[in-house]
Amino acid sequence: MKAILIRAKKQYIDNTTLMKTFLTLLFSIFTTLAFSQKVFTVDNFSNEYYGEVHITSSDDVYNKGWIAIYERKTKQRVIRVFSDEIVLELHANKVMANIKSLGYGEQSLLMYDDFNFDGIKDFAISDGQNSCYHGPSFKIYLATKNEFIYNNDFTRLAQEYCGMFDIDAESKKIYTMTKSGCCWHEYSEFIVVDNKPKAIKVVTDEPDRIFSLTTEEVWNGEKMVKNTIRTLDLNQEGLEVFLSFNLPKNNKRVMLINVDNSALYYVLAKKDSTIEFAYPIKSDYKSPDFYFDRTTTNLSVTFKNNDATYKIYELQNEIGIKITFGGKTSFLIGDITTKKGSLDWLRKVMLDNVHY
Repeated sequence: MKAILIRAKKQYIDNTTLMKTFLTLLFSIFTTLAFSQKVFTVDNFSNEYYGEVHITSSDDVYNKGWIAIYERKTKQRVIRVFSDEIVLELHANKVMANIKSLGYGEQSLLMYDDFNFDGIKDFAISDGQNSCYHGPSFKIYLATKNEFIYNNDFTRLAQEYCGMFDIDAESKKIYTMTKSGCCWHEYSEFIVVDNKPKAIKVVTDEPDRIFSLTTEEVWNGEKMVKNTIRTLDLNQEGLEVFLSFNLPKNNKRVMLINVDNSALYYVLAKKDSTIEFAYPIKSDYKSPDFYFDRTTTNLSVTFKNNDATYKIYELQNEIGIKITFGGKTSFLIGDITTKKGSLDWLRKVMLDNVHY
């Protein structure tokens, strides 16, 4: 009798466990089915059209599904874009159009604006996270009198840069930005020619050793003309100017800079603080770039660039640069009253690219 009761109890427990498992599975199925039918209406951008976001499956961040545009009168679908990575940004449980916080802010799943400046509004529809650093990307559909047509040239601007592009209706220009790593950035400016975006200005900022390098390409009517400038932030960590003076002949400033107590740089800066010339050309310290003469009271540092030899010298009442090129010697005399620091500093340190 006792054995029968034990078996009955065990069977009851097994049945209860089975029922709980079944109910959990059933709940999961119903939840999945319910969520797979989730539809968000987007209805804040046009009197002629409305949008829908259909979610078929989801994880914590990304959703699979599609985004569609419908004519309001006929309910006819005019555009549909599928995506494996729909990112929902809800506002009071609604999906909103035309939010475009460029850079790294919120960008709506659909945008309705005149992208080619022909007076008719077009559509940008999210197709996932395909732009830089897994950012939002869009497909562009340009409007005609009767339909919306996918445009590959405008779509590239919303795929190959960082997120959606910006537009200025007054100047009829388009702006994009992209980046790589912490410090390389590119900013481009386009106009629309024959219904295609055409770059008229591209500015690239990137680090160049201790300098910042800015390259600007501008369309002059026939071709892109490139101009590159270098600047130097003397406040950056690890830099110390141990000698500087002005050259009154050309109104430029000579600087000898200690970098991280390991390397010496020669820098010639223009009046506007841009860098005209810097040495060494490459950051390679396997062989000495400079030669320091500390055997006499007349200190000097020498380096050779191509066929020219430069000697920065410091006397008691004179400072300057001796240049030897093609068997001829010339002098750039510095303004001694503008001198700051001294070559004597090199007596106190051992830099990797200086021969003592």
